[in-house]
Amino acid sequence: MTKSTTLWTAQQEAARQRAAAGGGTSGIARMELLAGRSGREILEAMMSGELPFPPMNETMNMTLLEVDDGRAVFQGIPLPQHYNPMGTVHGGWFATLLDSALGCAVQTMLPVGRTYTTAELSINIVRPASHKTGPLRAVGRVIHVGRQIATADARMEDEAGKLYAHATTTCIVFEMPTVF
Repeated sequence: MTKSTTLWTAQQEAARQRAAAGGGTSGIARMELLAGRSGREILEAMMSGELPFPPMNETMNMTLLEVDDGRAVFQGIPLPQHYNPMGTVHGGWFATLLDSALGCAVQTMLPVGRTYTTAELSINIVRPASHKTGPLRAVGRVIHVGRQIATADARMEDEAGKLYAHATTTCIVFEMPTVF
């Protein structure tokens, strides 16, 4: 493990501890806790532990590290349980990390009362990964957010800046339902 990989691993653990210190656990946020918050405020509340983070983050060994207007950074560390039968990380793991960064980048731009869902996801995996790869970061950036459609792109790289995958998305933007 390189010095940078150790730093990236420490940053992911610090983000998890920060959420836990704020009372954060995995779960589904109640609608009344989301009401009155912008998309970015919801994500920041998840990162601080005020709101629960998605249960799949534990399953996929990934963490939301940063948000800013039009930008979201997720980091994941692939594990053997994420392997396909050929002994490398399954494409679904790549897709989940990238889709999360893309969608949350869009979410940072949404006002109170608006949400989104992925309508289209296109990924290109350019090299395989394994548990020996270490942490991979997916950085999502908004291209466009309109009233009904949003688009974004993302890159997944290792600590040396080596590209593993890239993706684009189209999201449908709509009014947040009051109940699911």
